[in-house]
Amino acid sequence: MTIPSHTLNDGAVLPAIGFGTYPLKHDEAVSGIVSAIEAGYRLLDTAVNYGNEREVGEAVRTCGVPREEILVASKIPGRDHGYDDAIASVHGSLERLGLDYLDLHLVHWPNPSVGRYAEAWRALVTLREQGLVRSIGVSNFTAAHLDRIISETGVTPAVNQIELHPYFPQVDMRAVNAEHGIQTESWSPLGKRQAPFAEPAVADAAEAHGVTPGQVILRWQVQLGSIPIPKSATPERQRANLDVFGFELTDAEMSAITALGRADGRLFDGDPDTHEEM
Repeated sequence: MTIPSHTLNDGAVLPAIGFGTYPLKHDEAVSGIVSAIEAGYRLLDTAVNYGNEREVGEAVRTCGVPREEILVASKIPGRDHGYDDAIASVHGSLERLGLDYLDLHLVHWPNPSVGRYAEAWRALVTLREQGLVRSIGVSNFTAAHLDRIISETGVTPAVNQIELHPYFPQVDMRAVNAEHGIQTESWSPLGKRQAPFAEPAVADAAEAHGVTPGQVILRWQVQLGSIPIPKSATPERQRANLDVFGFELTDAEMSAITALGRADGRLFDGDPDTHEEM
């Protein structure tokens, strides 16, 4: 299967779909991630707070695919936002993963009440200069958070990973990312327990194209230009989630799915201006 890709503002290339590893743990994580790699995924998304970096590293080492063909991304937790703490956090991630470098590293949440996310960002800039991290980005950052770190460092994130699914399509934030040349990634791209599989906009498109509702939503993500990172430990579902490049949604179908957006469409109280995750 040929998977399209996106070229980031730093010249790095990411596949159009990645594999999310939360909340996989222990043997299920290793076997699930190896299965995903065998299915064709080449971008693996983890985080310190997911507690599964060791499992991701083991899967990378045992999958039989050369390390340089697999892109590994992790994230700095809020408790490590101080500059020195952020440096140590990334070294800790590398140690747990058993890797010499990370392909992408993100600041997980801005935690604005703490107000040290710019320090964490400066640490990532340093680590990129040292070659320990290939690309650097952020997660759950608003326009104001982006403006601050860009103005203070002169360095624009390559990626902003945000909650994005049909009930929360993030029209404005996607536009902000695009204005900065930042690649949008989507966490919980299907909407988890609130997945709108039965919504006519999704179900009708699935019937029209002879695919599943989940494939319709992931295709919607791809056509938006975002990189969804769905998670599944089931090989059949993994393959289905990746098999979304053989059909194309019409403009009307795209608009109908985006129109499912709700003002209260977040999966939980994850407003980046108030949410704290340490």
